[in-house]
Amino acid sequence: MQHSAVPELAHTHTRPIHWVATATAVAGVVALSSVLQPDHANAAQTAGAETRTAHTAVTAPDPDHADFPLECGPVKAIVVKKATGDLDGDGRPETVAVVHCDAPMGTPPDGVYVLTRATDTAQPRVVATLVDPRDRQTVSEFAVHDGTVEAGLLGYSSPDVPSCCPDITDHATWRWDDGTFIRSTPAGAQSV
Repeated sequence: MQHSAVPELAHTHTRPIHWVATATAVAGVVALSSVLQPDHANAAQTAGAETRTAHTAVTAPDPDHADFPLECGPVKAIVVKKATGDLDGDGRPETVAVVHCDAPMGTPPDGVYVLTRATDTAQPRVVATLVDPRDRQTVSEFAVHDGTVEAGLLGYSSPDVPSCCPDITDHATWRWDDGTFIRSTPAGAQSV
């Protein structure tokens, strides 16, 4: 068996200039690291600061990966609006999602759900239902501001009102208080 000779490659031979360049680069890194030391007063953090940092590093839950308590039969549930914010003051963002069944006709009622998760790899989970689809309401306006969820709602005065034509307009806000979301409606917000 004959072996073919491999030509020597010029870039595989080290020359003195390569060693000089490497030594200069290493010396530069060492010198720079001795100059750029952290401030001794801020070099160590307390455990509490690390815990807060870990909480804020969690990204808001993605509602496209959540299981909503919504029965849609042969069609799927779709997220039509979403907003994020720290609603309970723990330093981690929650996501509020407006969801309804992807009905081919009519105006399907909306559900408004609050999602959270413990870590970036955990699946989002529903922790509160702010508007239940069984109440036959549609969300017209929606926002999260300063820990408060705000929504404009369209509804019906009776079961006889057709789904196409809501006849009640309502405005509601929800705020986290003592372990639950409290709903309030501004005075005079409901109209027919």
